[in-house]
Amino acid sequence: MATRTWKETRPPERAYKRRKGVKPTTEQDRAAGGRHRRTVAVGGDQYARASVSLRLPRGNRRIRAYLRWSQDGRTRERYIGEVDRETRAANLAQAWQQARAAGMLTEEPLPADSKASSRGARAVMRANRGRDTKPELALRSLLHRAGLRYRVDTQPLEGVRRRADIVFPKERIAVFVDGCFWHGCPEHMRASKKNAESWKTKIEGNRARDAETNELLRAAGWTVIRIWEHENPAEAAGLITHAVHKLRTGKK
Repeated sequence: MATRTWKETRPPERAYKRRKGVKPTTEQDRAAGGRHRRTVAVGGDQYARASVSLRLPRGNRRIRAYLRWSQDGRTRERYIGEVDRETRAANLAQAWQQARAAGMLTEEPLPADSKASSRGARAVMRANRGRDTKPELALRSLLHRAGLRYRVDTQPLEGVRRRADIVFPKERIAVFVDGCFWHGCPEHMRASKKNAESWKTKIEGNRARDAETNELLRAAGWTVIRIWEHENPAEAAGLITHAVHKLRTGKK
């Protein structure tokens, strides 16, 4: 017997209804490929952040997608088309692709003082700044679950203005979770096309500073562990846990 399609039967709710506990903004960002990819031009050099709405009209067997945004205090929308994937996440992604292909979306201009080559590059740069990044939080959660306690965003050495992301003071272990862009990851770092020389100088300076930090800490008897943000957090946590236990037990 041939498999029946949604054109013949009503699609399941998982294909269009949002699950409880899922944040709308996070869901839309993920489906669109980033917050910066959800932009529509509303005229007069003005832009708005759009969302995709999935609807199944009463008595209908096909899910319809609409692009929605706020303009002048009112909600506006445009019909995108039909979607036919098995899950809501897949249907949202399909709808965003259709909207982009139809020219409904635009790239919002960068601020005049931005050094990024595009909104996408700027989003990557901003995501790799500061403390409490997603890779850091994932790693800290696994270490805490393993029973380890540590300090966060701390100077390992007094009088030396270098901060480590995770510090084990008694064991004298300093862990750095390095962002691929800011620290020049050889696998994933993609140089910005805008102000290329300026960024090259900046990244090389960061790498030189990292090397100097490693030398200062090791000279003071510290163990330095550097983790790239793209590395598997479970494997990184295992490496750190082993180093901590090794120093605590004195095993070689």
